[in-house]
Amino acid sequence: MMFKRTFSALAYIVIGLSTSIAISAESTRMLRVGASAIDITPREFPIGMPGGFDAKFAKRAHDPLHARALVLDDGTTTLAMVVVDNLGVGPEVLNEAKAIAAQATKIPVDRMLISSTHTHSGPPSNATEGPAPAIAYRKVLVEGIGESIIQAHSKLRPATIGFASSPLPDEVFNRRWYLKLGKMPLNPFGKLDIVKMNPGTNPDVLDRPAGPTDPDISVISVLDEKRKPMALFANYALHYVGGMAPEELSADYFGEFARVMPSRLRSGENFVAMMSNGASGDINNIPFLVNRPPREPFEQIRIVAQKAADAAWLAQKKIEQHRSDVKLDMLERSVTLRYRRPSADQLAEAKAVLEIKDPTAIERLPRLALNYARNTVNAANRKEESIAVTLQTIRIGDLAVVGIPFETFVEIGLDLKDRSPFPQTMVIGLANGRHGYLPTLAQHRLGGYETWLGTNQVQEDTSEILKKASLEMLELLRRND
Repeated sequence: MMFKRTFSALAYIVIGLSTSIAISAESTRMLRVGASAIDITPREFPIGMPGGFDAKFAKRAHDPLHARALVLDDGTTTLAMVVVDNLGVGPEVLNEAKAIAAQATKIPVDRMLISSTHTHSGPPSNATEGPAPAIAYRKVLVEGIGESIIQAHSKLRPATIGFASSPLPDEVFNRRWYLKLGKMPLNPFGKLDIVKMNPGTNPDVLDRPAGPTDPDISVISVLDEKRKPMALFANYALHYVGGMAPEELSADYFGEFARVMPSRLRSGENFVAMMSNGASGDINNIPFLVNRPPREPFEQIRIVAQKAADAAWLAQKKIEQHRSDVKLDMLERSVTLRYRRPSADQLAEAKAVLEIKDPTAIERLPRLALNYARNTVNAANRKEESIAVTLQTIRIGDLAVVGIPFETFVEIGLDLKDRSPFPQTMVIGLANGRHGYLPTLAQHRLGGYETWLGTNQVQEDTSEILKKASLEMLELLRRND
């Protein structure tokens, strides 16, 4: 009995000391943050702009493109969050950039989240053959992304951090619509979808949108040791805006937001702002039931960026306390997904379309029929059966961040925010790659551009698989208190 009592007393002492040490570690945790912006504008022109089906080339840049990085360190965990002005940088390029940054900073590559903005007026990202400017740009991009992390890491200094959101509902619109009876055109496969993407603005054709929007602009605000704004990482579920002059590159509203934001916060010259692409696969900036006046090139981008900066300013002002004792953590998971394959009938129909030689018969085909017939044949001939995609979750105190490597539908982002175990959750699309659109199962049943074979590449239940994995990872982060 004496031995048991002595052992029990010692156990209580050890437990008490362990608890005391844990509490002490929590109370002395001091956050350090660094931020940087590296110019990744192409040096050589003309250069291709891969957004869309038709070949487009830029002869100049209207505004600079950047890789913007935020590095955070709580004394135990160091992680990087990067936003790149590009349509969608592929995993191969990102992995090269991460390796460069990891060698210089010792940040593990699985502690780096790199996302693309999805500007449609950006250059290619992964050219290894073809025109010389595109091949040369791949090197600029890899080195620029890596350097953004290296420089942000070199600038680490004591900081405090806070999170909030503010709504900007009048610049986001669901682009998938139900049409009035008899108004639905044939899709490229010669079939009728239930909904149409970007159906125009004719009220005689439009019935109602096929999904919701997410109005919130969420921000991560960083103050330096003098309580001055150091960086701001924003997130908005809005596709690119567009409306650029032909033959000009642009970072779209993402870049203009970063340019405007310092004036909103009256920050110093070293302040870095960045806007990431949220769950916006079915969201754009077209007010379908409103006849918007004509805009000059870049004007609508400027309007949206200024309103987004106003909303981000309002969000930043909502933050009651910036803290330095936040806990950092990050998880990465590789998820294997099956590639979609056409049925025997779909393949036969596609081959029949490609065999048509009569110009008159080709003109009678539905719009983009030849493009999607080729996509169908390519999907059938793909050698790989599956693809491994990277999913990431980050914890910054009571904020969670989910990175998904797809053009993620807004419904998925809203569901993750609603079911997350964290008080605030940010969902970043096109993170660590770009593997096509990610519709929900319900939206798959409605058809439309984002669900077509070729536009959507992986198994139709992918949204459920990735949501389940993301929520599991968020639960693990939450339990690690």
